[in-house]
Amino acid sequence: MEIVTSRVLLRSDEPEVLIGFYRDTLGLPIAREYPGGVVFHAGNGLIEIPAHLTGEIGGSTDMLWLQVRDIAATHRELAAAGVTIAAAPETKPWGLIEMTVHDTDGRSLIVVQIPDDHPLRRDQRPPAPMTDLMHD
Repeated sequence: MEIVTSRVLLRSDEPEVLIGFYRDTLGLPIAREYPGGVVFHAGNGLIEIPAHLTGEIGGSTDMLWLQVRDIAATHRELAAAGVTIAAAPETKPWGLIEMTVHDTDGRSLIVVQIPDDHPLRRDQRPPAPMTDLMHD
């Protein structure tokens, strides 16, 4: 399985408090915000606090988010390796194709494919200003 990017997801019953801790107390820069969560830069990695995953969560609350290029192929590969598929690949309301598996400690691994037309595939930065390189 080829991993393109990854991040740690931290679930909380009080996501706004946790977001404030990572943003204001630790001073982590925001990589992106979306309705229901925030993703922070953390050195070479990312930390996401998904506010839409609250309430009674049970079991391990830490999760890994693993982006792959081809979720169908990854699904076949993991199933053939005997990995229990907790949730088969499906397109979520936010447009990502996701499936969930568990590691040997019961930790959730959210395996994600970002469709070609999804906003995460587009550069969200404003265009760089054009500078006049020619001087009279």
